[in-house]
Amino acid sequence: MVAPPDNDVIWARSLHHAHRGSPALVGVSLGVREGEILAVHGARGSGKTTLLQCLSGRLVAQQGEVWFNSTPVHTMPAMVRERLRRDRFGWIDPEPTLVPELKAWENAALPLLLAGVSRRAAKTTAMEWMERLDIGPCASKRPRALLRAEQQRVAVARALVVTPSVIFADEPTASLHSIDRAHVLRTLAAAVRSHRITMVLATHEADVAAIADRTITLADGRRVGSLPAADAEGRASACSLSV
Repeated sequence: MVAPPDNDVIWARSLHHAHRGSPALVGVSLGVREGEILAVHGARGSGKTTLLQCLSGRLVAQQGEVWFNSTPVHTMPAMVRERLRRDRFGWIDPEPTLVPELKAWENAALPLLLAGVSRRAAKTTAMEWMERLDIGPCASKRPRALLRAEQQRVAVARALVVTPSVIFADEPTASLHSIDRAHVLRTLAAAVRSHRITMVLATHEADVAAIADRTITLADGRRVGSLPAADAEGRASACSLSV
């Protein structure tokens, strides 16, 4: 087992994983630097979600290594990985999975409340992020009273409230129309960059991947490309031919 480079916050080597015998990841390796936005681009079913799950410790790859700040995630006991995800990582799903009984600010503050932070302090932090995401006026509403784009911004705020080291965003705008998608992406990218949070972003959309500093491409669970964001348009065209 070889330790990763010092400047990589997340580092993975030779990840292999299969679901019910069907390969989802085949020898994928990568490194992500502090403050970098890395897009993982590929068609649906290419292994993007499985890769994010392995990098975040939600799933332990059947083969390979995952390191966070030079600490091996793949050998951590389940409870330690759960604590790591709660305290150091944020996660954004394609659908805004909010607790229907809680107000918007309570949903956003949920990681802090679960960690034992007082309601007053948790609300203050949650409100700061909700204001930055332009949903401050929604704070007292419950999810059913929110528009889909507002619900997703609450989910983004929830991922940011602990100021995590890394955010894993799995198709975070997949359920949104183009205008709402652009708004959510713009505010998420600004929040991440202002706090030098590392983000790994899974997407099948070239315009979503364009916010990243660098893009890698998956096809059938294999890594097939790595390009700076400036080359995203050309990379997307090539990818569409290869997959």
